Amino acid sequence: MKKFLLLLTLAGAATVPALAQTPAPAAADGGGATKLVSRPLPAVTIRTLDGQAVSAATVAKASEGKPTIVSFWATWCKPCIAELTNIAEEWADWQRETGAQLVAISIDDARNAAKVGPLVRGKGWDYAVYLDQNQGLKRALNVTNVPHTFLLNGAGEIVWQHNAYQEGDEAHLRELVKQVAAGQPISE
Repeated sequence: MKKFLLLLTLAGAATVPALAQTPAPAAADGGGATKLVSRPLPAVTIRTLDGQAVSAATVAKASEGKPTIVSFWATWCKPCIAELTNIAEEWADWQRETGAQLVAISIDDARNAAKVGPLVRGKGWDYAVYLDQNQGLKRALNVTNVPHTFLLNGAGEIVWQHNAYQEGDEAHLRELVKQVAAGQPISE
């Protein structure tokens, strides 16, 4: 029995270095925002509105060293639409100030995916919109609820995230984007 326990202990100790290399779990700040250990978007396939397959990792790298906002949303999510619409109203100013890009990723399933394009055109959203119909990227990033917004630095690494939306959250996000664009660390 002692040999069995010794082997079990040694086997457990052998896995500790592997676990230590895993990114630290995110810590919530109590208001829905989370600071993260910087990590890139995973190379999960998402689709353009016309059905072309694209790697999420390459979408973030297209920012040319500028911040990227990745917003998970759905056509049935009223707070999601409010957030993206409020950002759209000032998006030209955000881009002029920071050079940021916004990537809106719909998690609508196959039944609702046909509604995404008309909604985006109707709202006049002038940013990239992709579909994550099988929710592979959503799962890879542990997104449980929408809206869920990530902020990536110029290297394409996730440096901040926020779950939920209240009127005015976009002003806070804009300030964070400015910090990231200036090469400053996120300060809440």
